[in-house]
Amino acid sequence: MRAVLTRLWRVRKALILYAGLLLMGLYLGDLLRDIVIPEVRPMNEPMMHRLISLTLILFVVTAALPFVPGAEIGLALLMVFGGKAAAVVYLSMIGALTLSFSVARVVPLSMLSSDLSWLGLRRAARFADELDALPRHERLSHVLNKVPSGPGEMVVRNRYLALAIAINVPGNSLVGGGGGLAFVAGASGLFSFPAFLLTIMLAVAPVPLFFAFS
Repeated sequence: MRAVLTRLWRVRKALILYAGLLLMGLYLGDLLRDIVIPEVRPMNEPMMHRLISLTLILFVVTAALPFVPGAEIGLALLMVFGGKAAAVVYLSMIGALTLSFSVARVVPLSMLSSDLSWLGLRRAARFADELDALPRHERLSHVLNKVPSGPGEMVVRNRYLALAIAINVPGNSLVGGGGGLAFVAGASGLFSFPAFLLTIMLAVAPVPLFFAFS
């Protein structure tokens, strides 16, 4: 028991940050829904276009942030606007995830390592340093040597499928949401941009397609 409490005390900064980010993500998600949904009323075509354009911008920015429930926001927008907004919501989600992934690709791992160390996550910081010292094409083999054989190895080898599933899991904002998952994927260097883009295009498609053809 004492060991557990000691461990929790060491990572107290990480726990506080996690709680803060989670609450912020939920707040931003609710804020976006409050901005858009009350505006739904009989309106002419230009007003509808302006509202959808505003929604597109806000959705891309907020859904790209870790811990924001982007999938849930997208579903709420589809339920409000229906199939007419399916393409907009789909492209917005793709844009948000791509933005998060691209930003992570240019953030130095050394910076992430410093942040992880300050948060008390020393093991994660050391792992980030190890990846930073390797060229991208050698990182996959290094990760495979680190993870336990069995489920862990299977997830890494099938990482694109695992990412697609994680993006669609309800409540994934608890583990960073779509934006957080995309950021980790980009920072790890284990995902190529073309394959990542194809993965999210397929992963995000089912729900908008359902509304588009219903």
